[in-house]
Amino acid sequence: MSDEHTAPRLAKGSSELDAARDVVKRIQRRLRAAVVGRDAVVDMVIVALIADGHVLLEDYPGSGKTTLAKALGDALTDDRPDDEIVAVRRIQFTPDLLPGDVTGSTIFDPNTQRFFFRPGPIFAHVLLADEINRTSPKVQSALLEAMAEKQTTIDNQTRKLDELFFVIATQNPLDLAGTFPLPAAQLDRFLFKIRMTHISRAAELDLLQRLDAVQAGVGDSMPRVSRTEVVEARHAARTAVFVAPAIKEALVDLAEETRKSERALQGVSTRSLVLMIPALQAHALLSGRDFVSADDLETLAPFVFAHRLVLAPGSGTAEEVIAECLKRPLERLARASLKRA
Repeated sequence: MSDEHTAPRLAKGSSELDAARDVVKRIQRRLRAAVVGRDAVVDMVIVALIADGHVLLEDYPGSGKTTLAKALGDALTDDRPDDEIVAVRRIQFTPDLLPGDVTGSTIFDPNTQRFFFRPGPIFAHVLLADEINRTSPKVQSALLEAMAEKQTTIDNQTRKLDELFFVIATQNPLDLAGTFPLPAAQLDRFLFKIRMTHISRAAELDLLQRLDAVQAGVGDSMPRVSRTEVVEARHAARTAVFVAPAIKEALVDLAEETRKSERALQGVSTRSLVLMIPALQAHALLSGRDFVSADDLETLAPFVFAHRLVLAPGSGTAEEVIAECLKRPLERLARASLKRA
């Protein structure tokens, strides 16, 4: 599907990595224009998108999470219109929600005397799962298969989701009444857990002064990206951004430190180390490098590992434990060569 705001593809002589950087910059410009004062969060969401992960936002009401998800959906244009998949969907999770409200259900049509499948909101490129901890574990688990395998099984029939499928889930850190905390298996499906705070005074004032322009869609005139371009950018990050053996050794050393730490009852899993590799590559891509550096590891470690730790009582925060366990691996990285030979 053509779009007047979709930038033309780069010339054939341009490298795969240059094309991926162009895709990332276009998404970044649109999201930063739509969501004021959240540049760091915007960048982390883009990293998760390129790393093919999912994001859990722990935030306050009215902090811009819906605006962020909608802006991301608006930044995408579907170049495969026949798939009938919408750009963005939002699910408001409530205690009375049913799994079929998420995945879709089979309906009987009395006119044709046949059953037909009505897709649920999960069939989207970007899914906003709002207040995910307000629904029952049974409904929460309806997302597990979709997030892990990009497919969903309804009435014993497995249906594939789109390759781009990306979940932004939110939960309120303050209001605990009527909530169902996410189990470890559900948390492990999220690449990042990002705790959002209120934006700065300067950013809040800037938002109010430019409110008309922001509400009118100040970023709508900026170039969009196609679904295929995002998928290709993911491939480029995985194949063209170099991960030195020393980085992988540092990840294993970090995992060992968390497992031996007296402050942690359960250290990070092997799955989290596997998920960390494409995240590091995506962050390096966003930073304009073709290799993963120690800065990438130090920046992403709290977002990837903190929500996977089980802490001993009185051990402080998970972020503090990760920072402590990261010291020695980072010291070893300082003496290693990380660029491609």
